[in-house]
Amino acid sequence: MHTSDVTTKFEMVVRRIHPKATLLKASKLEGGVSAQVTALEIELPGGEQRKVVVRQYGEANLLSDPSVASHEFSLLKILRSHDLPVPEPLYADESNEILPSPYLVVSFIDGKAVDEPSNITDFVKQMADILARIHAARVSEELAFLPDQTKVFTNQLQKRPQKLDETLSESRIRDVLASAWPPTQTNDSVLLHGDFWPGNSIWKHNKLAGIIDWEDAGYGDPLADLGNGRLEILMFFGPEASETFTNHYQSLMPALDYGNLPYWDLCAALRPAGKMAEWGLDGETLQKFQNGHRHFVDQAIEKLAV
Repeated sequence: MHTSDVTTKFEMVVRRIHPKATLLKASKLEGGVSAQVTALEIELPGGEQRKVVVRQYGEANLLSDPSVASHEFSLLKILRSHDLPVPEPLYADESNEILPSPYLVVSFIDGKAVDEPSNITDFVKQMADILARIHAARVSEELAFLPDQTKVFTNQLQKRPQKLDETLSESRIRDVLASAWPPTQTNDSVLLHGDFWPGNSIWKHNKLAGIIDWEDAGYGDPLADLGNGRLEILMFFGPEASETFTNHYQSLMPALDYGNLPYWDLCAALRPAGKMAEWGLDGETLQKFQNGHRHFVDQAIEKLAV
């Protein structure tokens, strides 16, 4: 598709947001793995300029939830009503009439993702703060359209690939989980982000400004999100940062039972199996992530063996 055709289609998207808005500029945003993300600079009647973001969903999201655009739109409205720092949903379209796949238009959160924070301790504590706020939000009665996270991982375990990713200990993880899955849930089910990691956080002036990319949201044991955050922070910033994140979260959520955390750690560790090599990491970073992942898996299995 020619650039002019793409521009014309985004002009049509803009008019769906506001019939008299004008598209000034369209720019592809880097970092989207599960979706194609484009920033649009638009001008509203009266001269006000603003930036919005268009998320075109990929095949994996559409296979798991064909209504992912409308579901994420509804979820973001709910989250904003609970004063959580998420983008404002502006428009969702699943018709494929304009763009070739379903898409969601949301407000742009001013700031950027940070992979080298100036103060790692403060950074991970702010991550723990927002995760606790997400899990404490009383929205369960509004989440009937979200998947049960335990069922999601049950399906993942049942779909054992012919070739396992042993660079990420996939056979060990699967064997340990299969022997005791699902663990008896002792915590109340809560809203889960589903892909909680530093790359889905937006920062401005060293303050967390927003949490984005909610297409993998679900409900279930809060330890599922905690495990994923622990792993990602360990791979990015090391074991000490991961423990600081964990300890701070636990101090904010003391009523939770953390006994099943090693199982959810292993669920988090299974997610990148067969995929990490496709993340476009340089050799040094890939090795760093693989080493951190191995350490994370080893400690989870050791805890379960006690």
